[in-house]
Amino acid sequence: MSTSSIRTRRVPTDRLTVQVAEVRDEGEPVVFVHGNVSSSAFWHPTLALLPDRYRPIAPDLRGFGGTDPLPIDATRGLRDHADDLAALLTALGIDRAHLVGWSLGGGVVMQYLCDRPAAVRSLTLVNPVSPYGYGGTHSVDGTLNSEDGAGSGVGTANPEFFARLAKGESGEDSPFSPRSVLASFYGKAPWHPAEEDEYVASMLTTRTGDDHYPGDSVASNAWPGVAPGPRGVLNCLSPLHFRIDELHRVDPKPPVLWIRGEDDVIVSDTSMFDMAHLGSIGAVPGWDGTPAQPMVAQTRHVLSRYAEAGGLVREVAVPGAGHAVHLERPEEFGTALLGILSA
Repeated sequence: MSTSSIRTRRVPTDRLTVQVAEVRDEGEPVVFVHGNVSSSAFWHPTLALLPDRYRPIAPDLRGFGGTDPLPIDATRGLRDHADDLAALLTALGIDRAHLVGWSLGGGVVMQYLCDRPAAVRSLTLVNPVSPYGYGGTHSVDGTLNSEDGAGSGVGTANPEFFARLAKGESGEDSPFSPRSVLASFYGKAPWHPAEEDEYVASMLTTRTGDDHYPGDSVASNAWPGVAPGPRGVLNCLSPLHFRIDELHRVDPKPPVLWIRGEDDVIVSDTSMFDMAHLGSIGAVPGWDGTPAQPMVAQTRHVLSRYAEAGGLVREVAVPGAGHAVHLERPEEFGTALLGILSA
């Protein structure tokens, strides 16, 4: 099946109107949740690959794509997005679904599982954000570097990338343009997929400002001098607001697949977007020795506890792939995904 079979529509819910991409109305629901600075367009090739047994659905999160750009309350962590997803599935008449989350979307589906375990058939995490947020922690149990979350949230944003995103720039005249960031970081660099123009257009649907990307910030006495505020998408990823400590306690425990590209530089123990790692290599001035966040190790720690408590967990690390492993290596991704869907 080609991506030409994919249709989009806007679905009213009791929270907001959500734009979804889908291919059919029957089958076991499989819901694909996209990452930050993107939209459901990054799932289109995957939707087209699923057998007729399944009903693939890819929503745009609030503030992205064609979904209503309601403000993001970062103090709720990722619950604005998880609750929006629940409202969408209720509007579609879906009681239980397989959930697949990429990057930010991985955090959304982890939160959904914690809040609604009986509604999840299986959980697939694709290069997911750490269960202890993005930036601002050390150790496998997500210990905060500072009580105010310094080094996470808006503190991880590059101001030139934000400015070019806000202007809707689609060229590649700067290493900080959305197109250049796509090529350098979303896949293993240099990544130039056939759908590059569509993906850049998807990135440019990101709403910008204090209520969306990147969010607001507050000054901090801790390095690097900025802490997350209460609004916006980067702040909802801060460990100050988003933490998954109790995944191993959920009941029932659906099977979990964790699939990641080994060459991911966004979600990594040496992430090129983690202020502490950047400080350690001299890219951010004034580094005070704050350790880098062990993002992959934190995810492994949380999933190991889930497995020890009786859950089924499979980790698949794909060599030579970056952050968008589902697009870079669709055959390997598809095989792993179909395995967990039928577990």
